[in-house]
Amino acid sequence: MSCGTSAAPTKQQSIAIPVTVVQAKLEQTNYYDEYPGTITALNQVDITPQVSGYITGIYFKDGQHITKGQLLYTMDQQQYEANVLQADANYKAAEANLQMAQQDADRYLYLQKNDAIAKQLVDHSLAGLQTAKMQLAAAKAAIQNVRTGLKYSTIYAPFSGTIGISMVKPGTSVSPGVTLLNTISSDDPVAIDFNVDEKQITRFEKLQQQPIIKSDSTFMIVLPSGELYPFSGHVSLLDRAVNPQTGTIKTRLVFKNESNALKTGMSCVVRVQRSSTQPQLLIPYKAVTEQLGEYFAFVINTDTVRQQKITTGRVVGDNIIVNTGLHAGDVVVAEGTGNLKSGSIISVNSK
Repeated sequence: MSCGTSAAPTKQQSIAIPVTVVQAKLEQTNYYDEYPGTITALNQVDITPQVSGYITGIYFKDGQHITKGQLLYTMDQQQYEANVLQADANYKAAEANLQMAQQDADRYLYLQKNDAIAKQLVDHSLAGLQTAKMQLAAAKAAIQNVRTGLKYSTIYAPFSGTIGISMVKPGTSVSPGVTLLNTISSDDPVAIDFNVDEKQITRFEKLQQQPIIKSDSTFMIVLPSGELYPFSGHVSLLDRAVNPQTGTIKTRLVFKNESNALKTGMSCVVRVQRSSTQPQLLIPYKAVTEQLGEYFAFVINTDTVRQQKITTGRVVGDNIIVNTGLHAGDVVVAEGTGNLKSGSIISVNSK
């Protein structure tokens, strides 16, 4: 072989597979459990009429923030005002009848003391007095009833919140139990409802008992846009019972919503922070391969690799927790696993 001619590559060099390796390390980890959640108003009510009539006025803009006691709708009041006047007149007539019946009864009782009247007439007068008292009570109740109808012809906001799109227009005929006028929902704070496995009940009960700290990031949510909501929440309650069909319990978080960015009915992802009490063994997530539902990592043995079965835990960022199969200090293939099998010869790339 002449000088300047390169030596032929050895068999080992020609079949070595280039890989990038990393060392499995024990680290204290913080990660998040994620749950699908739904944003829910803490207070929501359908506005329906309590009396029949025609809508005469609407005093808000659709989607407006309203305050408790604000005027929302008025209905035609002429009928109810007339009913009040008639009830008042009936009451005064019943009151006059009672006075007359009382006078008759007093006179007949006086005559009875002197044996100057038949007992039957006295009994009739006392019965008439009792009837007059009952008629007056009925007239008084009728006044209350028609005044309530007049009162219900004007509708006010029961609490502060956001009102939806009006389902009726001025002139619409509405009836109690039939017509939906609108819906009001509170908007700050709001609730996030999600389901938790029954095995986690004790954990969430403990989280519920923790003091509320403004900067606590235990509970965060990811919005449908993929953005992380800038404020944290806290556990408000766990439902009274576990759903026997799913083995889960509804859990409610509360988040402030001053900017009204969280809308009732919106979906989100609830992130619940979990911190390990002991250091966890971590390797890159991309170092794990899957075969028939089992997980493996390629462990470096000098210039070859062996396929090692492992069991995994939570994904933590770009890494994954390894529960069994590896030890701290083991060197595993992080990149280049596609063409590997046990016994493959490798060459380690430097990074």
